[in-house]
Amino acid sequence: MTVPTGRRERKKAATRQKIADTALRLFLERGYDAVGIRDVAAEADVAVTTLFSHFASKEALIFERDDDFEQRLTRAATGRAPDEPLVPALRREVLALVRHCTADSAAPIWRMIEESPALRKYEESMRLRHAESLAKAIAADPGLSRSATACRTIARFAIDAYSLAREAPDPEAAVDEIFRMIEAAWEVD
Repeated sequence: MTVPTGRRERKKAATRQKIADTALRLFLERGYDAVGIRDVAAEADVAVTTLFSHFASKEALIFERDDDFEQRLTRAATGRAPDEPLVPALRREVLALVRHCTADSAAPIWRMIEESPALRKYEESMRLRHAESLAKAIAADPGLSRSATACRTIARFAIDAYSLAREAPDPEAAVDEIFRMIEAAWEVD
């Protein structure tokens, strides 16, 4: 996550975090469907318009690190060392995301997501958006020279690896297994 440098940016980031933390606490205490946007805004002591200036929807409150995750994935492709192959760089970042999302503290959040059709739908659309961003980052690398279809396929595989591994009994072993298949697919092209 980018650290805000100016005072105004720091205040905005602090307000955003306060809203997200308040929303998560309320959702976990009362249930996602039982808490409205006005409840979150009141508890966070902000106007509803302020809440919406930071979050586009109620679902976005749960996935408040969405942009950070997307940037981390694209940076794994674009920010790797010139001699580092793409797939190991993606594997390393997906593994870090899986570790974050399988920490004991994340379990209640994922249970809430699984119980809510709206949150599952939002998470699916978020994954598709991440895959498209990652595919564009891969395609923009002149050293890879792969077709748009190959770039989109590997990006989807990487995003699906995150989702599948997060749900596996041994997430790290699942990342290893999945990325062996992704490496083999990438080498075919």
